[in-house]
Amino acid sequence: MNDKIKPAVIGGVVLGLLSVIPIINLGNVCCCLWAILGGVLASHLYIKSSPTPVSVGDGALLGAIAGLIGGAIYVVIGLPIQLLVGTAVANVLLNFVAQYNPGQVEMMRQQMMASQTVAGAIVRTILGAIILAIFSTLGGLIAVTIFEKRKGAPPPPPSYGT
Repeated sequence: MNDKIKPAVIGGVVLGLLSVIPIINLGNVCCCLWAILGGVLASHLYIKSSPTPVSVGDGALLGAIAGLIGGAIYVVIGLPIQLLVGTAVANVLLNFVAQYNPGQVEMMRQQMMASQTVAGAIVRTILGAIILAIFSTLGGLIAVTIFEKRKGAPPPPPSYGT
């Protein structure tokens, strides 16, 4: 199990950091890209270092561990960032909408301000961490099917003319 920890931590840290950096975190809007990438990275690193074929279950486990680590980073670092930057992002969106549909701005402002509470941010962050873990597990499964070319048991050692 210890040989799985290092690849899972690397995949989880990459997943977590890419998911909390403003602007870059928008990659998760596209089919949870960073979550899947974290699971793929963890499984790929393990496959490269494993002397035996890696099973789909191992890939799922690696992806899940990476997702839990990335989710923890997302909660610990992402929640404060979301609380600090959330209002600024809301204002940018409102200015954008004001250019194209000024009649909708006040309604959107009321809805956004109602959802900009600390409790709402905590709930959104925890749900985001759960989603990251799910998609990271999927990434681990995908990596095994793509990168694991060895099948079954390792080949027998060569015999030297008996």
